[in-house]
Amino acid sequence: MKVDGARILVPGATGELGSALARSLHGRGAVLHLAGRDETALRTLQGQLDSVWTSTFDAYELDTCAALTRQAAEQMGGLDAVVTCIGVPAFGPADHISDAVAEHLMTVNAQAPIAFLRAALPLMEPGGVLAALTGVVAGNPPAHMADYAASKAALAAWLEAVGKEQRRRHIALIDLRLPHIDTGFANRAIAGRPPHLPPGLPITSAVKMVIDALVDAQTVTSQTRESAKVLDDKRRYPTH
Repeated sequence: MKVDGARILVPGATGELGSALARSLHGRGAVLHLAGRDETALRTLQGQLDSVWTSTFDAYELDTCAALTRQAAEQMGGLDAVVTCIGVPAFGPADHISDAVAEHLMTVNAQAPIAFLRAALPLMEPGGVLAALTGVVAGNPPAHMADYAASKAALAAWLEAVGKEQRRRHIALIDLRLPHIDTGFANRAIAGRPPHLPPGLPITSAVKMVIDALVDAQTVTSQTRESAKVLDDKRRYPTH
């Protein structure tokens, strides 16, 4: 995919990674529709970037996520890519995680991104790209992150299956399985205490990995093996 001139929807653009990605894509000439939960943060981002559309959404309102995708395509005169940067973590043993928290994780981390991407499918032309952040946990679920990892694995499975369905249409489904990134994401957990992880990948490096993946239409898998070893070290996950 050629970034310059590409019409791209970025749900989750108010997070640290999402906003950094939006700035980089904008700097490369992409036409952007930025979506997020925080209207104030969206307005700030819009003030920093010329000629971008913005919309707010609630990840629990899946119909709204789908409608927003169609609206973005109409506003931009088409849709060349969707990159979802939505996610929320939780930590702790499985028997300490409530069903309500588990439902929240599955909705925000899997169902909401899927709602955006599903709505985009009939709008895409050959060469289009649909991408979502999953993370190393999708392929190597660590202890004390069972429900979080399950939600990301669900999204990864959907991407893989739909990628096979869309192959003849030449629509790429990309699993952005990034390693641990320095965004403070773990400190915004909805349950439990975050693990003691070493310094993660700088945001600038993560953004480069995402853009390279969009350009090459390839799933991000590099650097995940070493990160998986860190996440699989049970000693890093206290039981309290």
